[in-house]
Amino acid sequence: MNEAIRTEVLSEAEAYGAWQQDYATSIGVDKTVVNRSGVPIQPIYTSRDWNSKDHSADLGMPGQAPYTRGIYATMHRGKTWSQRQLTGLGTPSEFNARLLEVLAQGATALSPIPCNSVFRGYDMDESHIELLGTCGTVINTTAHMDRALQGVDLAKISCAQNDPTPFTLLAFMLAAARRRGTDWKSISGTSNQSDYLSHYVANHMFFRIALPGARRILTDHIEFCNRFLPKWNPMSVVGQHTQQAGATPAESMAFTLCTAIQNAEDCMARGMDPDQFLPRFTFFFDVSISFFEEIAKFRAARRIWAGLARNRLGAKDPRSWRFKFHAQTSGVDLTRQQPLNNISRVTVQAMAGILGGLQSLHTDAYDEALSCPSEFGARIAIATQNVLREEAHLTDVIDPLGGSFYVETLTDQMQAQIESVMQRVQDAGGMYKAVECGLVQGMIGESARKFQQKVDSGEQTVVGVNAYQIEEDSSARPVNTRPDRASMQRLIDEFKAFKAERSQSAVQTALDALARSAGDVKDNVFGRVVEAAEAGCTHGEICQTLRREMGFGHVQAIV
Repeated sequence: MNEAIRTEVLSEAEAYGAWQQDYATSIGVDKTVVNRSGVPIQPIYTSRDWNSKDHSADLGMPGQAPYTRGIYATMHRGKTWSQRQLTGLGTPSEFNARLLEVLAQGATALSPIPCNSVFRGYDMDESHIELLGTCGTVINTTAHMDRALQGVDLAKISCAQNDPTPFTLLAFMLAAARRRGTDWKSISGTSNQSDYLSHYVANHMFFRIALPGARRILTDHIEFCNRFLPKWNPMSVVGQHTQQAGATPAESMAFTLCTAIQNAEDCMARGMDPDQFLPRFTFFFDVSISFFEEIAKFRAARRIWAGLARNRLGAKDPRSWRFKFHAQTSGVDLTRQQPLNNISRVTVQAMAGILGGLQSLHTDAYDEALSCPSEFGARIAIATQNVLREEAHLTDVIDPLGGSFYVETLTDQMQAQIESVMQRVQDAGGMYKAVECGLVQGMIGESARKFQQKVDSGEQTVVGVNAYQIEEDSSARPVNTRPDRASMQRLIDEFKAFKAERSQSAVQTALDALARSAGDVKDNVFGRVVEAAEAGCTHGEICQTLRREMGFGHVQAIV
């Protein structure tokens, strides 16, 4: 047997000093490393950087305040994240076939993506047929929703509706559930695009109704769901849009938390108890390829939100302090060049989200930079989660990076960055005012410019784009086929026949009631949207009525 190498035992300070000398000699000219949020990154971290004297105050245990290590005691060891794959293409029937295939491959929750015409607030007969169904599914009526979710037990499978104000898709789903005899109290899921502020700032296609009207409808929506849908999460505060628009991870998290504060205080001004609505506030984030930065972002956010919910918003129920979030791997990081490399990128992003403690996850297909995901690409995206969960054993240990000198130091630094941005927003009068005056948009634009400069200069490597380039045959790239034109034309014909055959008086009565509700602050607008859906009103008719009464969602240019 070889004897162990005997070395002189050095003190920590002596060992650190000796390492510094060796490092300086070996590295020569050291480069400056800064993460996307602007935090300087050192070559090594020790107890000199993170030396917590009170672990319980800084970290706690999983399921205990301040929730740095996770919001549930068992985290992924007890119950893994929901696999909530975004799915959408073509007609409701075509979508349904794809949906059932995705469920068979292991997805455990639904997240339908509607056609861009739906996101813009229009019906199919107001759009060009060539564009319909290319980026999502055409759903304009209750019948469309019922067909899209055929074979799905709405009482058992959670469904996130990607459904901006005024939430017509949820209204169609509720109307379809009533037709099926499904109790609304058994329906679970999330209004996944309920954050009108993030839409105004960074996703203009989703912004249908002017800011004041959108604010009113959201509060009505939360109030309605609290009353009639006890398992539904009506508020999804979205950080994905701002980060994909160019905000740094720290900025995006700060904007998201400020939006949550704004919406919570709007609900409280309506007279709602924070312990009634905060447990069903959820969050939705982008996960970039900046691995440790994203993990630290989520760990810091849990700690910040717990303090805000308890101390600022006055919530007493620990369920109100939990920072529940869904994450989607970042499409912005995916490239059209060498698209198969995107599988590696998505895997790294997914690992960051999982180790960061997410509750549900969507993994992008590798071909999303080229088109709506193909079935082949979607299958790989789902399998990526299965491999990470079943083969890589990422669920064996709760918060496996907890206690790392680097991760804990970075968590503290990300918290400081996030809180600094939040203070700028609060100094501007809160998130609504900061968005209204253009502060948030200006900050995002500046961060986007700085990051693009790094890519253009080569300081930030993007494999296949500004480094490691190869000659590619573009014809070999995967291309998703467009929806069948004949099938789409049949759907349009059916839609026109439906509008002609339905009860015109019932439709007009419902739309008149919706219009009156828009001007009556004592009436619940979303309740009227649900009634309109049940009366046979279409998506475009509902949006058009509210636009006329509350103003169109024009976004002003910020110079």
